[in-house]
Amino acid sequence: MSESELLVLKRKREQMLKFVAKGFYRELVKYGVDAGEVLTVANNLLSHVSVIPEPMPEMSETEARYNLGVVEDRWQVDRRIGVLEVELRPFEMSDLPLVAAWLDEPEARQSFVPEYPEGQAELGRHLTAPDADYLGIYREERLVGIVGAENIDERDKKLEMKKLIGEREHRGKGVGTRATFGFLYYAFMIREMHKVYVHFRDINIRNLNLNSRFGFELEGLFLEELQAPEARVDVVRMGLLKPTWLSRFG
Repeated sequence: MSESELLVLKRKREQMLKFVAKGFYRELVKYGVDAGEVLTVANNLLSHVSVIPEPMPEMSETEARYNLGVVEDRWQVDRRIGVLEVELRPFEMSDLPLVAAWLDEPEARQSFVPEYPEGQAELGRHLTAPDADYLGIYREERLVGIVGAENIDERDKKLEMKKLIGEREHRGKGVGTRATFGFLYYAFMIREMHKVYVHFRDINIRNLNLNSRFGFELEGLFLEELQAPEARVDVVRMGLLKPTWLSRFG
């Protein structure tokens, strides 16, 4: 790697750490930690620097399983893609009432950029728009969420990914991670896209970490891009190129 490439990599890393620090600070404030206590937390973090941690693997044991070999591609046969007991199928309009009910939760609706439209009619038109392509996420034959593309650009071969795990009991159990990998396979290998990008509100450390493990890189931070009920919020954009994804998981 050349000196100039190392410099760019260093600057990207510094920017990422800056965003993580900002997100961490906001999480502390959200949970009632005042300014003086934030300094105490910072001092405690510094105390851990002197302790040599055990080397951490680049990816967790579960994520290390992800490669093209774990994908069951039945798209040409019956429009199905399987990834470790999670299955993706084309979204069906008969499931629209269920998806609308999931999005009635303010936390779910407000997590998207921009928010999904209200009302089943408008939501249905949005999910089936010409530049959209949504899939249902199934586990044990039950629809538990949706994942899909918006702003599909066939000329430049890029699209925006959005994902929702609607059923609460299936959140935090790896379903979203498997659905993400399955959709990336769909976008890159079936739709033959070159780039997939995502937007999310504020500095969400969990999203940054999850997307980074799949190869997404930070593309930018849009300061105070949206007006939320309490205050204006930042928007983060991350992007993933097909060659990067294949080099890591191919």
